[in-house]
Amino acid sequence: MKPTLLILAAGMASRYGSMKQVDGFGPNGETIIDYSIYDAIKAGFGKVSFIIREEFAEPFKAIFEPKLAGRIETDYVYQSYDLKPFGIDKEIERAKPWGTAHAVLAARNQINEPFCVINADDFYGYDSFEKMAKFLTTEVADDKYSLIGYQIDKTLSDYGSVSRGVCKVDDNGNMVEINERTQVYFKDGGKVVYEEGGVETPLSTDTRVSMNFWGFTPAVFKQSEQMFRDFVAANEDKPKSEFFIPLVADQLIKSNIASFKVIPTASKWFGVTYKEDKPIVQKCISDLVNSGVYPENLWA
Repeated sequence: MKPTLLILAAGMASRYGSMKQVDGFGPNGETIIDYSIYDAIKAGFGKVSFIIREEFAEPFKAIFEPKLAGRIETDYVYQSYDLKPFGIDKEIERAKPWGTAHAVLAARNQINEPFCVINADDFYGYDSFEKMAKFLTTEVADDKYSLIGYQIDKTLSDYGSVSRGVCKVDDNGNMVEINERTQVYFKDGGKVVYEEGGVETPLSTDTRVSMNFWGFTPAVFKQSEQMFRDFVAANEDKPKSEFFIPLVADQLIKSNIASFKVIPTASKWFGVTYKEDKPIVQKCISDLVNSGVYPENLWA
């Protein structure tokens, strides 16, 4: 059974200032998602599921359906504020949905095969899709998941600090824990530090970080549903709290329910956190096109 690519595209893009999920970066207006899907098809994925907010469905489909028709099966998952499907009989006022792990849960009735989760606005590179497809077709199990581990120095922005999930990896290549560092940046010509409470701590440039590229079986839906209910109960008065995938991973590891293999990649990750990142991403894609990694017109 071919694995499914689940794309997190329901975010608000508040820092970027527009719907970057559908912004054009390639020579013919290709979005970052286009490159991810192109790489996923090449790596052997059989379906792409978009997690979006229902009000964006029509413009979203208008952009992606014409170019993907006949190339890969498509499916749409809607992330909403409604908690009733999770057995929570409450309405909680929030400005944005409940986070990435809640978005994954929204797909629980539509995915029945091994799948991976990625962000819509991150460029991951073919190597990552190839390695994840191999894991999902040969190794994945209900107690054995994975994530792609990027080198931290290949994931930073020149325009400000970023948040990164910093992985601690054991001798077997499995994640022991993941710590969200909210202010990570370059310092003094290439050194990497994170700041917490005004204190700077150096990080080795080959430290592995999660860029939200995870591999699961559908068992993760059952494994995380009660966690979500508990999270809502503990955070109903915190409108900005979010139920993130690393929280789920951390709990699964600590309860010995599942391990997470950290699959290393030397690929350069790039994404658009800040408006100033856009020309850099455009140049990176242009360089890849010029060197023959991608065709000039992706879907021609």
